[in-house]
Amino acid sequence: MARTATSDARKKDTREKIELGGLIVKAGFRYEKRALLLGLLIDAAGRLKGDQQERLRLTAIGAAAFGESDE
Repeated sequence: MARTATSDARKKDTREKIELGGLIVKAGFRYEKRALLLGLLIDAAGRLKGDQQERLRLTAIGAAAFGESDE
């Protein structure tokens, strides 16, 4: 039973990583170096701390890229 739980957790983790990689591709960064991508994400995380307006602005941009209206 523990094996099944571990296997399910690994599958879920793998699926999440694949989805996150898809976001990198969708954003147009498929061929960028990993160091650049990590730098962008670290910088963005720092900029978002305590800045709800910027978080909302970027969420709107992302939702529009997904073709959604308000998510």
